[in-house]
Amino acid sequence: MPERRAPGDRVRRTAKPPRLNAIPLAPWERDGVVAALRKAGLPADDVASPGRLFWRFETVDLTPVGFGGLEIHDGEALLRSVVTLPPVRGRGIARAIIAALEAEARIADCRAIWLATTSATQLFDQLGYATCKIAIVPQPIRDTPEFVALAAASPTVMMKRLK
Repeated sequence: MPERRAPGDRVRRTAKPPRLNAIPLAPWERDGVVAALRKAGLPADDVASPGRLFWRFETVDLTPVGFGGLEIHDGEALLRSVVTLPPVRGRGIARAIIAALEAEARIADCRAIWLATTSATQLFDQLGYATCKIAIVPQPIRDTPEFVALAAASPTVMMKRLK
């Protein structure tokens, strides 16, 4: 007989996230990122600015599935908005995108990844991110337009140590 769960019980996913290809996007290639972020109600005005790193993610059969980005400041990374395209939501794509972005931050020798979220606290908690006070966020991360824009919405601030 299948296990019964009470409403609100967490469902643990045991399947591995899908394998994705990460394609770095030059500033002039970011129209898709901007459109996806705006559709999701997320900040997009500075996507083409210097220092922003964005990737398009696709499956091994070249199906586009989403976008994600990083900003790196003094050995610390800011996880930019992760967007999964609507037709492929609920398949572990966001987890795979986040894992790829964490790998990029490690390659860049970052000590930690920081983020501010208004809607995905549970996902990031499951991925090992810890809630923290805004006061401990490094100043260069707090000063980014992305972080400032989200701060007005009283987000949950989270971080994950990489070293």
